[in-house]
Amino acid sequence: MTEQYLQLIWAMVKTGVIGFGGGPSVVPLIRHEAVQQYRWLNDDEFGEIFVLANTLPGPIATKMAGYLGYQLKGVPGAIVAVLAHIFPSSLAMIVCMSMVSFFSSSPIVQGMISAVVPVVAVMLGMMAYEFAEKAVKGLGILAGVGSFALALALLAWIDLHPAIVILLFMLYGSFHFSLTARWKAGRKQEGGEQ
Repeated sequence: MTEQYLQLIWAMVKTGVIGFGGGPSVVPLIRHEAVQQYRWLNDDEFGEIFVLANTLPGPIATKMAGYLGYQLKGVPGAIVAVLAHIFPSSLAMIVCMSMVSFFSSSPIVQGMISAVVPVVAVMLGMMAYEFAEKAVKGLGILAGVGSFALALALLAWIDLHPAIVILLFMLYGSFHFSLTARWKAGRKQEGGEQ
Protein backbone atom coordinates (compact mmCIF):
# COMPACT_ATOMS: atom_id res chain seq x y z
CA MET A 1 0.00 0.00 0.00
CA THR A 2 1.42 3.34 -1.01
CA GLU A 3 2.08 6.19 1.37
CA GLN A 4 -0.75 8.25 -0.11
CA TYR A 5 -3.26 5.46 0.63
CA LEU A 6 -2.06 5.34 4.23
CA GLN A 7 -2.36 9.12 4.51
CA LEU A 8 -5.86 8.99 3.03
CA ILE A 9 -6.94 6.24 5.42
CA TRP A 10 -5.49 8.05 8.43
CA ALA A 11 -7.07 11.37 7.43
CA MET A 12 -10.51 9.85 6.88
CA VAL A 13 -10.38 7.77 10.08
CA LYS A 14 -9.56 10.95 12.03
CA THR A 15 -12.45 12.86 10.46
CA GLY A 16 -14.78 9.92 11.15
CA VAL A 17 -13.73 9.73 14.81
CA ILE A 18 -13.39 13.42 15.66
CA GLY A 19 -16.32 14.71 13.63
CA PHE A 20 -19.41 14.89 15.80
CA GLY A 21 -22.75 16.45 14.98
CA GLY A 22 -23.28 15.57 11.34
CA GLY A 23 -21.75 16.53 8.03
CA PRO A 24 -21.34 20.29 8.50
CA SER A 25 -19.17 19.74 11.56
CA VAL A 26 -16.91 17.32 9.65
CA VAL A 27 -16.32 19.54 6.61
CA PRO A 28 -13.76 21.79 8.37
CA LEU A 29 -11.91 18.67 9.54
CA ILE A 30 -11.77 17.27 6.00
CA ARG A 31 -10.62 20.68 4.76
CA HIS A 32 -7.84 20.73 7.35
CA GLU A 33 -6.62 17.29 6.27
CA ALA A 34 -6.94 17.84 2.51
CA VAL A 35 -5.80 21.46 2.21
CA GLN A 36 -3.56 22.24 5.18
CA GLN A 37 -2.16 18.92 6.39
CA TYR A 38 -1.47 16.97 3.20
CA ARG A 39 -1.97 19.69 0.53
CA TRP A 40 -3.87 17.41 -1.80
CA LEU A 41 -6.07 20.35 -2.84
CA ASN A 42 -5.97 24.13 -2.66
CA ASP A 43 -8.79 26.20 -1.14
CA ASP A 44 -10.48 26.84 -4.49
CA GLU A 45 -10.56 23.15 -5.39
CA PHE A 46 -11.90 22.29 -1.95
CA GLY A 47 -14.58 24.95 -2.34
CA GLU A 48 -15.64 23.39 -5.65
CA ILE A 49 -15.84 19.95 -4.05
CA PHE A 50 -17.89 21.40 -1.19
CA VAL A 51 -20.36 23.04 -3.59
CA LEU A 52 -20.63 19.86 -5.65
CA ALA A 53 -21.18 17.74 -2.52
CA ASN A 54 -23.90 20.14 -1.34
CA THR A 55 -25.85 19.75 -4.58
CA LEU A 56 -25.97 15.94 -4.47
CA PRO A 57 -28.27 13.97 -2.15
CA GLY A 58 -26.84 12.10 0.82
CA PRO A 59 -24.48 12.81 3.72
CA ILE A 60 -22.06 15.57 2.74
CA ALA A 61 -19.04 14.28 4.69
CA THR A 62 -19.23 10.86 3.04
CA LYS A 63 -19.57 12.42 -0.41
CA MET A 64 -16.56 14.65 0.23
CA ALA A 65 -14.49 11.72 1.49
CA GLY A 66 -15.41 9.71 -1.59
CA TYR A 67 -14.63 12.54 -3.97
CA LEU A 68 -11.33 13.27 -2.27
CA GLY A 69 -10.33 9.60 -2.51
CA TYR A 70 -11.40 9.56 -6.16
CA GLN A 71 -9.37 12.69 -6.86
CA LEU A 72 -6.26 11.09 -5.38
CA LYS A 73 -6.49 7.42 -6.42
CA GLY A 74 -9.53 6.95 -8.66
CA VAL A 75 -12.28 4.46 -7.83
CA PRO A 76 -10.15 2.39 -5.40
CA GLY A 77 -9.24 5.61 -3.56
CA ALA A 78 -12.91 6.59 -3.31
CA ILE A 79 -13.81 3.19 -1.86
CA VAL A 80 -10.93 3.30 0.62
CA ALA A 81 -11.75 6.89 1.70
CA VAL A 82 -15.45 6.19 2.26
CA LEU A 83 -14.78 2.98 4.17
CA ALA A 84 -12.11 4.65 6.31
CA HIS A 85 -14.46 7.54 7.04
CA ILE A 86 -17.50 5.46 8.05
CA PHE A 87 -15.70 2.56 9.76
CA PRO A 88 -15.16 4.25 13.18
CA SER A 89 -18.81 5.32 13.45
CA SER A 90 -20.05 1.92 12.30
CA LEU A 91 -17.85 0.14 14.82
CA ALA A 92 -19.00 2.46 17.61
CA MET A 93 -22.65 1.81 16.71
CA ILE A 94 -22.12 -1.96 16.77
CA VAL A 95 -20.40 -1.77 20.16
CA CYS A 96 -23.08 0.54 21.60
CA MET A 97 -25.95 -1.60 20.31
CA SER A 98 -24.29 -4.71 21.75
CA MET A 99 -24.07 -2.97 25.11
CA VAL A 100 -27.70 -1.86 24.88
CA SER A 101 -28.92 -5.38 24.12
CA PHE A 102 -26.74 -6.77 26.92
CA PHE A 103 -27.92 -4.26 29.54
CA SER A 104 -31.56 -4.04 28.43
CA SER A 105 -32.47 -7.14 30.43
CA SER A 106 -30.77 -5.80 33.56
CA PRO A 107 -33.20 -5.05 36.43
CA ILE A 108 -31.27 -1.88 37.24
CA VAL A 109 -31.66 -0.56 33.68
CA GLN A 110 -35.34 -1.58 33.66
CA GLY A 111 -35.80 0.39 36.90
CA MET A 112 -34.10 3.43 35.38
CA ILE A 113 -36.35 3.22 32.31
CA SER A 114 -39.42 2.90 34.55
CA ALA A 115 -38.34 6.03 36.41
CA VAL A 116 -37.85 8.02 33.21
CA VAL A 117 -41.17 7.12 31.54
CA PRO A 118 -43.33 9.41 33.75
CA VAL A 119 -40.91 12.30 33.22
CA VAL A 120 -41.10 11.86 29.43
CA ALA A 121 -44.90 11.64 29.64
CA VAL A 122 -45.06 14.93 31.58
CA MET A 123 -42.70 16.62 29.11
CA LEU A 124 -44.81 15.44 26.16
CA GLY A 125 -47.96 16.61 27.93
CA MET A 126 -46.46 20.06 28.55
CA MET A 127 -45.38 20.30 24.93
CA ALA A 128 -48.87 19.28 23.73
CA TYR A 129 -50.43 21.89 26.03
CA GLU A 130 -48.13 24.63 24.68
CA PHE A 131 -48.94 23.64 21.08
CA ALA A 132 -52.66 23.62 21.88
CA GLU A 133 -52.38 27.04 23.51
CA LYS A 134 -50.66 28.44 20.42
CA ALA A 135 -53.24 26.82 18.14
CA VAL A 136 -56.13 28.35 20.09
CA LYS A 137 -54.38 31.72 20.12
CA GLY A 138 -53.72 31.62 16.36
CA LEU A 139 -56.91 29.93 15.14
CA GLY A 140 -59.44 30.75 17.82
CA ILE A 141 -61.03 28.40 20.32
CA LEU A 142 -63.52 26.85 17.91
CA ALA A 143 -60.99 26.09 15.15
CA GLY A 144 -58.37 24.99 17.71
CA VAL A 145 -60.68 22.48 19.40
CA GLY A 146 -62.01 21.39 16.02
CA SER A 147 -58.47 20.79 14.74
CA PHE A 148 -57.69 18.73 17.83
CA ALA A 149 -60.82 16.63 17.39
CA LEU A 150 -60.13 16.14 13.68
CA ALA A 151 -56.51 15.11 14.34
CA LEU A 152 -57.65 12.67 17.01
CA ALA A 153 -60.23 11.17 14.66
CA LEU A 154 -57.73 10.84 11.80
CA LEU A 155 -55.06 9.27 14.00
CA ALA A 156 -57.07 7.10 16.40
CA TRP A 157 -60.20 6.06 14.55
CA ILE A 158 -59.31 6.24 10.85
CA ASP A 159 -55.73 5.10 11.63
CA LEU A 160 -54.14 7.51 9.15
CA HIS A 161 -50.35 7.72 9.20
CA PRO A 162 -49.12 10.66 11.36
CA ALA A 163 -47.01 12.06 8.49
CA ILE A 164 -50.13 12.35 6.32
CA VAL A 165 -52.03 14.07 9.15
CA ILE A 166 -49.17 16.52 9.64
CA LEU A 167 -49.06 17.22 5.90
CA LEU A 168 -52.82 17.81 5.79
CA PHE A 169 -52.67 20.26 8.68
CA MET A 170 -49.68 22.06 7.14
CA LEU A 171 -51.64 22.50 3.92
CA TYR A 172 -54.66 23.69 5.86
CA GLY A 173 -52.48 26.09 7.88
CA SER A 174 -50.96 27.67 4.80
CA PHE A 175 -54.43 28.05 3.26
CA HIS A 176 -55.93 29.39 6.49
CA PHE A 177 -53.23 31.97 7.14
CA SER A 178 -53.08 33.21 3.53
CA LEU A 179 -56.87 33.58 3.55
CA THR A 180 -56.74 35.38 6.91
CA ALA A 181 -54.00 37.72 5.64
CA ARG A 182 -56.09 38.60 2.55
CA TRP A 183 -59.15 39.18 4.68
CA LYS A 184 -57.23 41.50 7.05
CA ALA A 185 -55.68 43.38 4.11
CA GLY A 186 -59.16 43.84 2.61
CA ARG A 187 -60.50 45.17 5.91
CA LYS A 188 -57.61 47.65 6.16
CA GLN A 189 -58.32 48.90 2.64
CA GLU A 190 -62.01 49.33 3.47
CA GLY A 191 -61.08 51.17 6.66
CA GLY A 192 -58.64 53.43 4.76
CA GLU A 193 -61.19 54.29 2.06
CA GLN A 194 -63.85 55.40 4.53
